[in-house]
Amino acid sequence: MTTELRRLRNYIDGEFRDAADGRTIEVVNPATGEAYATSPLSGQADVDAAMAAAAAAFPAWRDTTPAERQKVLLKIADAFEERAEELIAAESENTGKPLALTASEEIPPMVDQIRFFAGAARLLEGRSAGEYMEGMTSIVRREPVGVCAQVAPWNYPMMMAVWKFAPALAAGNTVVLKPSDTTPASTVLIAEIIGAIVPKGVFNVICGDRDTGRAMVEHPTPAMASITGSVRAGMQVAESAAKDVKRVHLELGGKAPVVVFEDADIAKAVEDIAVAGYFNAGQDCTAATRVLVHESIHDEFVTALAKAAADTKTGQPDDEDVLYGPLNNANQLQQVTGFIDRLPAHAKVEAGGHRVGDKGYFYAPTVVSGLQQDDEIIQNEVFGPVITVQSFTDEKQALEYANGVEYALASSVWTKDHARAMRMSKYLDFGCVWINTHIPLVAEMPHGGFKKSGYGKDLSAYGFEDYTRIKHVMTSYEG
Repeated sequence: MTTELRRLRNYIDGEFRDAADGRTIEVVNPATGEAYATSPLSGQADVDAAMAAAAAAFPAWRDTTPAERQKVLLKIADAFEERAEELIAAESENTGKPLALTASEEIPPMVDQIRFFAGAARLLEGRSAGEYMEGMTSIVRREPVGVCAQVAPWNYPMMMAVWKFAPALAAGNTVVLKPSDTTPASTVLIAEIIGAIVPKGVFNVICGDRDTGRAMVEHPTPAMASITGSVRAGMQVAESAAKDVKRVHLELGGKAPVVVFEDADIAKAVEDIAVAGYFNAGQDCTAATRVLVHESIHDEFVTALAKAAADTKTGQPDDEDVLYGPLNNANQLQQVTGFIDRLPAHAKVEAGGHRVGDKGYFYAPTVVSGLQQDDEIIQNEVFGPVITVQSFTDEKQALEYANGVEYALASSVWTKDHARAMRMSKYLDFGCVWINTHIPLVAEMPHGGFKKSGYGKDLSAYGFEDYTRIKHVMTSYEG
């Protein structure tokens, strides 16, 4: 007996539409490995239509007052709360995430972030007007950039959609948003929710694959392209956007060092690092994946972390005892498995290191020790429930190892020595440094990295400003 697949559709200019040429792709639930829906495989005609709708809607949306945009965003936040159960179900089907954790760890911050940007809409700060030339007064205007082409990833489809559309709409821009081809369901539901609140054309969603995203970035209409994704994808977006000098906002990969000194509270560090490393199956650019431990406590720490891994449970979304669900897709399962299969002889798998079950894309919580700085698994992003452990001798070597990768998104330091914590936070070359914790985020503080982790900030007033442009206006006293 064949189950009929649900049909997802694009949302363009206030209405749901199939792809212009009727092409679709199947969407798979990673907890089962089975298809549950079809999604449009959007082509150039669909991108053209979405961009035209966003461009047509932009002048009126730009000219709304900040207070009007705030009211709209607050209505969106309220609607997200009211339809939370639907959003949770769609996201879990998208990703296989535990239902209970999605309800507690994603919906509240998403709603809070939308409300934060609703407030930010009314706080367009800038330098004060002044006379910098005799007989002339200068003022600075902060304006929306225009149409924003936005591409969200599959690890947090709902939350990354919020991080993109909320500041863009608050600043007065219009949006064309594309979810990952493996996780379109919750974004299509978001389109339904937002579409009932904003004027048509202000918010558009098109589904598709990499070619769809490429067509969005290459399109002449958007003034800005924003992507959360891999380093390779970010490089391609930056190269494509450079052809017409399009503004680019990139949040790419991470390889977060977690530096544990000999005076740290080992039990607390192990407990928190295990959660920060395995939450969402380690599919998080800020995950606590790369632990650096002082040599004097290395063996004790590894033993404790391996036990924590063994005690960590993965499983189906409706199991309230699990910390995380499956990897997102078959390719990601293959990637994580490949890293473990290619481990050098000097590495030791202390826990996990294998697939769980034969249904869906589940992988065991894994700890690997005995690694060297130039090993593949140290230098490259695994994006799975794998924590590596290295030993260091002193603060200098800890910094050398921590900074010795191409990524620079997030990091953490574990010590009771305040002066040491301050020194490390200064010299760690990462966009975020946590001290005696790892992974908490708040709407008021910026999130974004350096080096190959990209540029531009999400969240905070800095993230809001990224969706604006600055104009100087000078007026003469005469005339």
